[in-house]
Amino acid sequence: MSQPISLLFGVHAHQPVGNFPEVLADAHLRCYQPFLKVLYRYPNFCFAMHISGWLLDYLIDRYPEDMALLREMVARGQVELFGAGDTEPVLAAIPTRDRIGQIQTFSDKLETKLGQRPQGAWLTERVWESTVVPALADCGIRYVIVDDYHFLCAGKAATELDGYFTTEEDGRKLDLFPISEALRYKLPFSPANEVVAYIESLAENSLAGGGNAAIYFDDIEKFGIWPETYQWVYEKGWLDQFIQGVLASSRIRTQHYRDYHSGGRTRGIVYLPTTSYIEMNEWTLPAQPASIYADLVQQAKTAGWYERHKAFLRGGIWRNFFSRYPESNWMHKRMLGLSARLAALPEGQNTALMKDKLYESQANDAYWHGLFGGLYLPHLRRAVYKAMVELEAMLDTCMPRPARFVEDTDLDGTEEIYLQNGVIQAVLKLDGGGTICELDSYALRHNFGDTLRRQAEHYHHRIHRSGNNANEHSGAGIASAHDRVSFKHKIDAVDMEADEHARELFVDRLNGAFVSYRHETSAVDRACFRADVFPLHIKKSFDLANNRLLVSYHFAGEVEGMFSTEINLAMPSCDGWSGRYIHQGQIPGGFGQLLELSTMTGLTLDDDELAGSIVLNVSSPAALRAQPHYSVSQSEGGFEKIMQAVTLKLEWPLSVGELMITLEFNTKKHHAHR
Repeated sequence: MSQPISLLFGVHAHQPVGNFPEVLADAHLRCYQPFLKVLYRYPNFCFAMHISGWLLDYLIDRYPEDMALLREMVARGQVELFGAGDTEPVLAAIPTRDRIGQIQTFSDKLETKLGQRPQGAWLTERVWESTVVPALADCGIRYVIVDDYHFLCAGKAATELDGYFTTEEDGRKLDLFPISEALRYKLPFSPANEVVAYIESLAENSLAGGGNAAIYFDDIEKFGIWPETYQWVYEKGWLDQFIQGVLASSRIRTQHYRDYHSGGRTRGIVYLPTTSYIEMNEWTLPAQPASIYADLVQQAKTAGWYERHKAFLRGGIWRNFFSRYPESNWMHKRMLGLSARLAALPEGQNTALMKDKLYESQANDAYWHGLFGGLYLPHLRRAVYKAMVELEAMLDTCMPRPARFVEDTDLDGTEEIYLQNGVIQAVLKLDGGGTICELDSYALRHNFGDTLRRQAEHYHHRIHRSGNNANEHSGAGIASAHDRVSFKHKIDAVDMEADEHARELFVDRLNGAFVSYRHETSAVDRACFRADVFPLHIKKSFDLANNRLLVSYHFAGEVEGMFSTEINLAMPSCDGWSGRYIHQGQIPGGFGQLLELSTMTGLTLDDDELAGSIVLNVSSPAALRAQPHYSVSQSEGGFEKIMQAVTLKLEWPLSVGELMITLEFNTKKHHAHR
């Protein structure tokens, strides 16, 4: 007779740093609270739980009664807590010193606030690189969970993946549990009785002495937040039915990872390749390679060999997001630079607040894009930049930087000029555009250059194919977000056109054609550029004066036509109600609306979310066209349009001779309507 199989059931709860309060409240109402209340009624159902550190702090502060419930479940031995980096970083993407700091910070937090120090760890987005082993082991972590796919890529057979394996790196060892992909896709989407029957069927392969495990660890948000899941899991009773079915089965026993780990033995040594879960490996590829990869997968499925050999048909790796999206790479390299500066501070100058801000800037969500990643979400990027701007201001107080310096921050082979005066900072790329790629106000704690270039995405073809019509799921259970095609907004072909240039500040055109500049070395605290478009000569310079950015142009030579500059500004309110234009004491519209003025010398962009404003002034009347810049992205809720920036296009006749454009950054209590 076969032995009972151990069900190692775990859930991962996470919300990005900086997410909207209403999103957090909804997640608590539809998922975290009902899940805990259901599980509390079944003390014999053992399970593991990981809550990312920022979310745990939020829940303890806002919902102490629910967290008291969790604390009681930990105390009575029902829950095993899992560790990780405190702000949910991809450990492989941050320095070793920060890996150790993040893991230790979170382990201390769990022990202090919930009464248990973790032995296991959740690996963010299951991004595996062997370089993370030493930091995890040095922090007292004995095992982590990754997908069974990782093991298949190492040549393991699916039938072997019912226990844990051991790996090592630099003299440290770590045990690895393979998460069942089959269970990930069944829970909670298939009927509860079918899931229980499937787990029972796994017991048929149990060894004579027992010891086999059904391993599940996945996002708790599938239990209430994903489309249709709240009604399915709670109102229709799926979760109760599943737990009751498991507890009633003589062939299944729930067990903690720690107990299974301490009572069993390793299946042997394994060395996993650098990878993440299957879907991520597709998302990290550029559009054309992603299409090729998807076509190959479909061909393999049609031919009937995909499931048996999918490990040998692989996409990209998580770090490809840095090479695919310049905006992600820039954030990442800026974060690394700040980490190095913090580590270099003399003992006693580095503070706990500095460390907290660094860790906030390492939160994974804003660095990547897929069905769940947040690179396309401005409020998540804003949270990362807010932390970095705050940290940079503190570091500058301890270890001042020059007012002007040059470096290749993002390692793309092109240097950048930094201009900073302790109040604002402008970073210009020396790529011929003479443009600003980052523009920081330290008082407002914001990067106004935090925009996103629109580029081709693999999923755009699904939008074209479906024509804004959602599909319907058929059969038992409900559809996974991976299989749904739905639309949150109407999307037209023009919305998906790729940008021909980066969405930066002061992108210049002469009669519609881009102006290319060469940098002129200057010994003063400014940046100077020159363009020769025969017979016209243009000199362009950038200066900082307290809270003002000054951009000046000098034109020499006789040419007819129009000169224009495009200023892309990341305004926190985006197309929401709290962002507005103010012109001559009137409000002509919000940032989400088109604004056209034939002769404009001054304009205020007022933003309640920012708690500040930008005052734009020009020395010669300009024609203005201001409009929102949108991108199209996908999420578990469907395809959507998201406003990334306010695009201001200013235009003058070339007879103007000289121009001065000023951007002034004010906090709310100081700004005046112009």
